[in-house]
Amino acid sequence: MNLLVKNIARIIFVGTAFISATTAMAESTWPEGEPINYVVPYPPGGTTDILGRNIAKLLGDSLGANIIVENKAGATGTIGSGYVARAKPDGYTMLGTSIGPQSIVPHFFHKLPYDPDKGFEPVILVGTIPHVLVVNANSPYKTLAQLIAAGKADPKALSYASGGAGTVLHMQGELLKLKTGISAIHIPYKGDTPAIQGVMGGQVTFMFAPIAAAFPQIQAGRLRALAVTSSERLGNLKDIPTMKEVGVSDFVVEQWQGIYVPAGTPKNIVMHLNRAINDILKTPKMIDLADTLKITLAGGTPEDLGNRQRNDFEQWGKLIAAAKIHLNN
Repeated sequence: MNLLVKNIARIIFVGTAFISATTAMAESTWPEGEPINYVVPYPPGGTTDILGRNIAKLLGDSLGANIIVENKAGATGTIGSGYVARAKPDGYTMLGTSIGPQSIVPHFFHKLPYDPDKGFEPVILVGTIPHVLVVNANSPYKTLAQLIAAGKADPKALSYASGGAGTVLHMQGELLKLKTGISAIHIPYKGDTPAIQGVMGGQVTFMFAPIAAAFPQIQAGRLRALAVTSSERLGNLKDIPTMKEVGVSDFVVEQWQGIYVPAGTPKNIVMHLNRAINDILKTPKMIDLADTLKITLAGGTPEDLGNRQRNDFEQWGKLIAAAKIHLNN
């Protein structure tokens, strides 16, 4: 019996040593020669793309690797997300994405090319972005109260733009309708920039826009800001009240940016990436970029991103069910 116990112990020891050695070898040789593919599921030029390209450059320098940013846009981010979910889980494919494909869009489809929870390993929460409710600078609505009153008085008076059906910008319009009882027609555009142009051109009444995209137009006098979706007033828009201040409670909405790898990617590689990107987020270059894009940098553990994704999935799922939202509305 003692001999059997000793043999089992020896087998366990050898197996453990082999696993430890394999893990150490994987981390010491990764990445080795092969370029890393950083997928952005949106068109070039947007916040996710700009963040991705800057992080990829700094991460490549940190890892001593060539990181190629590839835009695989379409279907509200689901095409690029599906591509990464199907990729080999070896640390050579990454996904730089946002709240939409991971926590909102899955509620609208019975079948997606990926599972937002089981198809990926979270790496890191990059940061969060508040939004601002804007109208055309020549709009008759100078306050949110006036906008709401118009929406209640005439079901056909208002329309709102978004960067696409199923995006967080779309959801905020629906949340406003649900909380205030107004009517407003949703007009989806192919991206945030065309949506903002629609508001500036007077084709659409209002929209919730990312601060970075809307701020230059607010400064230039082309858009009028009525409220921000942050919990407190923003430093560069101190004169603009929060949604709570203008009477719409429980309306703190932030778009987040996160990085994932395919499910099954070795834990040591996930943590290697997490540590490297945490360091990158503290660099002067990323801090300056975050200020330009009006992003609050986050960082933290992979679990932080996973928890944020699941909490928002639950929150927006409740709204979608309560408001009976469909992507063709």
